[in-house]
Amino acid sequence: MKEFCRKGWIAVGIAGILVFGISPVHADEKKQKAKSEEELGIRKETLYDESKVVPHHGEYGREKPGESKRIERAFENSPPLIPHDLTGMLPIAETNNSCLNCHMPEHAKSLGATALPKSHFVDMDTGHDLKGKLDGKRYNCMQCHVPQVNIPEPIKNTFKAEYRTKKSKTSSDLLDSLNEGVTAE
Repeated sequence: MKEFCRKGWIAVGIAGILVFGISPVHADEKKQKAKSEEELGIRKETLYDESKVVPHHGEYGREKPGESKRIERAFENSPPLIPHDLTGMLPIAETNNSCLNCHMPEHAKSLGATALPKSHFVDMDTGHDLKGKLDGKRYNCMQCHVPQVNIPEPIKNTFKAEYRTKKSKTSSDLLDSLNEGVTAE
């Protein structure tokens, strides 16, 4: 009986090897194709020692607000990049937010700034219109919007955004399109 059980387990092991395609030859091929951790990714250095790593920060734009050129969005309804210098505008706090001075809809047009979209004045958790009052979760602008930095791309970006309208390259219609295609049963 013991001999039968041992032979049974050996047969199960061999079947497993055949089913999962594990063979000594196959394992050798995998070893040869394996890359070291330093060869993986963009950095090409060990991830275990940060002492010699100097990040490339690039150069932020120095254009003053109102003098900068609007940057096309990365994709439809993506948060736009900040095209101007932020000197003197940080930190952003709930009670002190320099961004709102120019980007609130009632000021933006006359200043040539991008107005905050309707979605920033709606509680997205409940869908309630806040009647022109900024949603309290939206005051920290830089959790979504970041300044443009001039830095070489480590890998060429081949992504091509497709926009449904010309206007969607520079403005958001997120609130209008959020439930697009959704039907209530």
